[in-house]
Amino acid sequence: MLAYDFMRSAFMAAFFVSVVCGPVGWFLVLRGQSFASHALSHVGFAGAAAALLAGQPAVTGFGASAVLSGIAMGLAGERIMGRDVTIGLVLSLAMGLGALCLHFLTRSAGAATSLLFGDILGIAHATLWWLAGLSAACLAGLALMARPLLFASLQPDVAEAKGVSLRGLDILFLSLVALATAECAQITGALLVFTLMIAPAAAVLRLGLAPVAGMAAAAGLALAESWAGLALSWQSGFPAVFWIAALGCGACGAAFGVARALGR
Repeated sequence: MLAYDFMRSAFMAAFFVSVVCGPVGWFLVLRGQSFASHALSHVGFAGAAAALLAGQPAVTGFGASAVLSGIAMGLAGERIMGRDVTIGLVLSLAMGLGALCLHFLTRSAGAATSLLFGDILGIAHATLWWLAGLSAACLAGLALMARPLLFASLQPDVAEAKGVSLRGLDILFLSLVALATAECAQITGALLVFTLMIAPAAAVLRLGLAPVAGMAAAAGLALAESWAGLALSWQSGFPAVFWIAALGCGACGAAFGVARALGR
């Protein structure tokens, strides 16, 4: 399968996305903000559809709308936590607006499928360069904020007393999550961001590894799932995103079983 250029591009894209989704997802699960990636992907879908309608690249609209939403969520802070009805209405409205934009596109069916479920086998070389640059930027940003972010995640009251700006850190982190979500959506689509962003991180955190080892393991597991999903897709003819989602759920189930056996 590696004799084909589109498959080599798909494997490279999966690598760039996985090495970001693992560490970012690790912090998301640790901080109890798993919903954020799902929310940002819904809003990003609306932005991507609007960008397509305006004749602009979908990824530009996805990234811009997701980052703006991440900043808004960071500013709102605890005020939006637990408001299931409000969050559900906002996400429903975002998906509805995206569907409206796609309605006016002549190529709406193909665009909708790509935005909702990804198109990993259609990754262009130009997109690979974009993914590589964005991955490097996200990892650099996460490295800079990792220590205060970990401190604020585990002991927020003590961190604030020590002078750590919890709201500022929230805004920066959720903006970074938005960029990672825009990246992940290129592979999994807006609806299945959980498969690479949350599932590997949840599995690793269940095992109780140390922070650096846990983030590295989450990245490695996300990469293994995405590459295995591509290989299984080649053999079976089923969509790669189905296999990635199935492997993510299987890894979580196995990790929970191991953790229970070890008493963690």
